[in-house]
Amino acid sequence: MAALLEVEGVSKAFGGLAALTDVSFHLEGGEILGLIGPNGAGKSTLFGCIAGAIRPDRGRIRFAGRDITGLGAERIARAGIGRTFQVMRSFETLSVLENVLVGSFRRHRRLRPALAASRAVLERTGLLGRENVPAAALTPAEKRRLEIARALALSPRLLLLDETLTGLTPREAEEGVALLRALRAEGLTLLMVEHVMEILLPLVDRVVVLDLGRVLTIGTPEEIVRHPETLRAYFGERHARG
Repeated sequence: MAALLEVEGVSKAFGGLAALTDVSFHLEGGEILGLIGPNGAGKSTLFGCIAGAIRPDRGRIRFAGRDITGLGAERIARAGIGRTFQVMRSFETLSVLENVLVGSFRRHRRLRPALAASRAVLERTGLLGRENVPAAALTPAEKRRLEIARALALSPRLLLLDETLTGLTPREAEEGVALLRALRAEGLTLLMVEHVMEILLPLVDRVVVLDLGRVLTIGTPEEIVRHPETLRAYFGERHARG
């Protein structure tokens, strides 16, 4: 598999605080890559740099061989990168269908094909029967699915998922995992931040561990759970020694 996303030496500081320092990794086409780290590790800043919401101070980001560093969120979305947000950002007074239409109109200029594309996305995400419900009336699990549906409306090749499975019941999380596996089976590539390791590790192919804005290690889930510095960053020195 060829690298779809390449992050090379990305650094970002806010004032005198370094949020990211020389972060490098790659993401292969069709892969599910996990991004983990303690609070303040730089995960959200890195997502922002990849999605175009934040411009890196140094380094390059390439997508499908194209340099997208600092292009801006709209151009990067059009290039084929969709994202969800840790704090859900649906249009609460609009219906589920109307929320997805906002994204579909970026791909389809006419109403009929935009509606067809939106309903197809809602079917993929299990929301087709809820299309006329206001977004404000959805359950938390349904709102997470709506976030994914809105991102899928842009027809992305890469999805950035920011804690999409966090805060769900075990049944809801199981359904969410099934959805992500189905999306990967359709050919999508996924980069996901998730704090619940019991959910993340069985799902991903590899894991990037950030700590204090730096890459601590990159490896398979089996390697990560045995990595002393990762255990130390999450659980402290005593647990790492044990």
